[in-house]
Amino acid sequence: MVFYFKARSEAGDYTIFMGIDKYENEELIRYGFPEDIWFHVDKMSSAHVYLRLNKGQTIDDISEGVLEDCVQLVKANSIQGNKMNNVDVVYTPWQNLKKSASMDVGQVGFYNQKMVRTVKVEKRINEIVNRLNKTKVERKPDLKAEREAVNAAERAERKLQLRDKKRREDLDKLEKEKQADLRSYKNLMVAEKMTSNKDIESTSKSVQELEDDFM
Repeated sequence: MVFYFKARSEAGDYTIFMGIDKYENEELIRYGFPEDIWFHVDKMSSAHVYLRLNKGQTIDDISEGVLEDCVQLVKANSIQGNKMNNVDVVYTPWQNLKKSASMDVGQVGFYNQKMVRTVKVEKRINEIVNRLNKTKVERKPDLKAEREAVNAAERAERKLQLRDKKRREDLDKLEKEKQADLRSYKNLMVAEKMTSNKDIESTSKSVQELEDDFM
């Protein structure tokens, strides 16, 4: 089961979600999207909360309001962290999550520690948590199928882009060949004109010579 929440509307159309348990978290780790940002209470047990950005956005595009929604939600879903003030929450792109065979179910590490950011949550803000919980929807998605559908769409898009690129290259090639043929034709015309003038001059001289001979 996955819980879905809606971030504050004034920030845009953003979905926040988390797994119901560590087994669901394992699936979310495996079948995440490049646009997903992972949140967790630092050094404590907590839910794995994800923010799905819009395509093309990065972690730098997260607004302060959306960030506050995410960290409040992850703090509220930590048994220990929910009771404490000044809790650190770490967040990083999904692609930075590292999973090895020796790790327990739901446990993750990081490929690059420099890509992990930390924000201190001073206290729980009930107004934010309650607003988010009012938007909560429970679903049991086929995460693998969703990921495969996105992969297929991306492959089709890349194929279309390559096809368009080849078409443009072919058109450019044809245009260059056309311009080259046109230049060759003009050069040929100039050469033929020069030859024709020489022939006329030669013919005129011969006629004059004939007249002189006649006289």
